Amino acid sequence: MKQGKSLITFVMVALAAALAIYFGVYAANSLRDPFTTTFAYAYTAYDSVEADGLLVRQEEVLSAQAGIVDVTCGEGEKVGVGQTVALVYRDTQAQADQAQLEALAMEINLLQEAVSEGSGVEGTARLDEEVLQALVELRSSAALGDYGELEEQVLAVKSGVLKRGYTYGDGTTSQQLSQRLKELREEYRTLGAQTASATTAVKAQKAGTFSTLVDGYESTLTPQTVFQLTPDSLTALLEGDAVQDSQGLGKLITSDRWYFVCLLPQTVEEELREGETAQIRFSGDFTQDVDMEVEQLGPTQDGMILTVFSSDRYLSRTTLLRRQTAELLLESWSGLRIPKQALRMEKYTYEDEETDQTLEGSRLGVYVLMGGRAEFKEVELVTEGSDYYVVRAADNSSRALRAGDEVIVQATGLYDGQLLEF
Repeated sequence: MKQGKSLITFVMVALAAALAIYFGVYAANSLRDPFTTTFAYAYTAYDSVEADGLLVRQEEVLSAQAGIVDVTCGEGEKVGVGQTVALVYRDTQAQADQAQLEALAMEINLLQEAVSEGSGVEGTARLDEEVLQALVELRSSAALGDYGELEEQVLAVKSGVLKRGYTYGDGTTSQQLSQRLKELREEYRTLGAQTASATTAVKAQKAGTFSTLVDGYESTLTPQTVFQLTPDSLTALLEGDAVQDSQGLGKLITSDRWYFVCLLPQTVEEELREGETAQIRFSGDFTQDVDMEVEQLGPTQDGMILTVFSSDRYLSRTTLLRRQTAELLLESWSGLRIPKQALRMEKYTYEDEETDQTLEGSRLGVYVLMGGRAEFKEVELVTEGSDYYVVRAADNSSRALRAGDEVIVQATGLYDGQLLEF
């Protein structure tokens, strides 16, 4: 029993020693770092309402065909009537033949340029520079992990090397280049005739913006049906899963205007008017504040109002978006952001000009570290957040608070003009 009491006593003494060391270190750090600072910076605070909604566009699904599909248009790319948006190959051999045709077409084009251009030191240096620049761009994209233009960059390197080889290859005469060009053209015609029936081009029947996203909403959500929605039907669309259209290889967005339909608290009717402009903040893959027209307010249900906004901007950047969480920005306040701990109410004395009496007043402001001294700068409160204030300078003098000033957040015994030791 005595041995157990000794163990408990030892543990308690050890804990007390550990706490003493901890508080000792904390006190020492406080003495070495008597104050903390941060920087004031320009900031805009918003009063906003968050809502989940759906993006609506005029869309036409491009039907897929049996075979191997190779989409040739990029996401958000504008296409014209009759433009090829995809190639459908009968089998892998047809796909390989098409790749060979494209390689032959590039080689023929480069060889034509080589035949038309003369040789010379200046031309050689220019081609060397083009190859080097293409390699640098490819290497830079690989280092950054940006593979969006990988195919084009690889093609640029390959074409540059081929062109230089054709133009300034050792022992190659202009007659030999012309003969090689003739052989390549014949090979291209022969292969093209053989593969013509094995490859089908899918062409756009209308002009529009191409997108690979086919989610099943294309026929149920249109610029016409969006104005027929009710709060219940929109909620059902948001909660349900659209059926994936397996027959679509992509779609064309044939309208320039897109819509965002959502449910908002009915109190926003006091802030919005149909036909006026509202600012919507999107986040996620599309981070942007968009000025949108208020197309419709209503119907309402259970304190919520169905609201439709529209815009003719950023269409190519929103093609992959359907369900989206956004904020309706109702009001904004701009100024300088500071931590709440930095704002101080200081008392001061002044002489009354009429009575010559010494009076006491108070002023709101912050202490700023200027040339090793604490300088008090008056401010006016604009608004506040959970842990910050947005303020503005009380005047436009040289002592006014500005963005970039080093504001003292925590310190004791501060006064205007105090010399601070680091």
